Amino acid sequence: MPADVMTVQGRSTRTGAPMTVMVKDGTVESVDHGAGDAAPDIWLAPGFVDLQVNGYGGFDFNRGEAEQVSRAVSALVGRGTTAVVPTVITGSAGEMQDRLAAVIRAVRIDPPTAAAVPALHIEGPFLSPVDGARGAHDIDHIRPPDIDELIAWQRICAPLPLLVTIAPEWPGAPDFIRQAVALGVTISLGHSVADPGQIAAAIGGGASLSTHLGNGAPLMLPRHPNLIWAQLAAPELTAGLIADGFHLDGDTLRAMIRAKGRSGSFLVSDAVALAGQPPGLYRTPVGGEVELDPEGRLRVAGQQYLAGAAVDLAAGVARLPGLTGLSLRRAVTMATAVPGRILALAAAAGRGRQPKIGRPVDLVRFRWAPGDTDLQILDVLVPVS
Repeated sequence: MPADVMTVQGRSTRTGAPMTVMVKDGTVESVDHGAGDAAPDIWLAPGFVDLQVNGYGGFDFNRGEAEQVSRAVSALVGRGTTAVVPTVITGSAGEMQDRLAAVIRAVRIDPPTAAAVPALHIEGPFLSPVDGARGAHDIDHIRPPDIDELIAWQRICAPLPLLVTIAPEWPGAPDFIRQAVALGVTISLGHSVADPGQIAAAIGGGASLSTHLGNGAPLMLPRHPNLIWAQLAAPELTAGLIADGFHLDGDTLRAMIRAKGRSGSFLVSDAVALAGQPPGLYRTPVGGEVELDPEGRLRVAGQQYLAGAAVDLAAGVARLPGLTGLSLRRAVTMATAVPGRILALAAAAGRGRQPKIGRPVDLVRFRWAPGDTDLQILDVLVPVS
């Protein structure tokens, strides 16, 4: 059977120089730096890594249906996100177990889904019940941290690792975090009204991430101290940030990235099922009537309140330079290498890496120029299944 050989060319997002990559049977055969004559707006980057995504293209990870999972993953891979961490949100104990089981069924029966899903993220139900901090999570199902419930999730999801978001102000949260980390779970802080002391205690227990920092917090906070400053100041916490241009303004986003340092923050989409859909009015299970505008802003119909994120990680990569003045290289690093390292620490290695001879291919080729608010995806190269 003849070998499947493909050569792709573009500018490296890491160096800006032309790069040619030859792939044979899903493995990188050669990488020639400085070779070729790539157009100035054609780029090559590792596949994007999204640690927080709820759905895409009309498909939802929270429907409890394996087909929904596989179709959402396929649509996201087509947009360059080759490592998809499905996010399951607050529900009853049974609902959440059904949603996790659906993801695992999809992984077991569909090889492309298995190749793209390295872990799961559980956002809730151990969140703040306070309005504003809770966001769109159903207050009827918000509950205190429960190690037995966490162990039940692990049994369903094994061998995939779990990332779990928790509000650290719950009584007993530091002990829960210590037990969870000892079980191999990555703990992230979010949807919270915690004070700095409670955040410090959570870090002492082993919490290592911040969930969509700057969101999932009350609208009104003390100038200082507050939970945002406390997380920005903590080098132990790597912060997820939404760069759709709506959840955080450009100045705030730039300040947060600079405060966290070179590898202390990463991009997430937090996209919902309506991401990738045409503009218009929709009815959703959470939020009721919502309006999606042509720029990708999703809000409660007739109001200014956001109803979730409606652009994917590729759009976040495209928008970050215009919002912050930071480089495309920085945006790509925040969507590849940084979340890839987080997955590696959670025992899911090999994501977000630059192409190297002998490695399975994981590459996206796209068109982008300064001012663009989205990437034009030209090719997505992943190992043949």
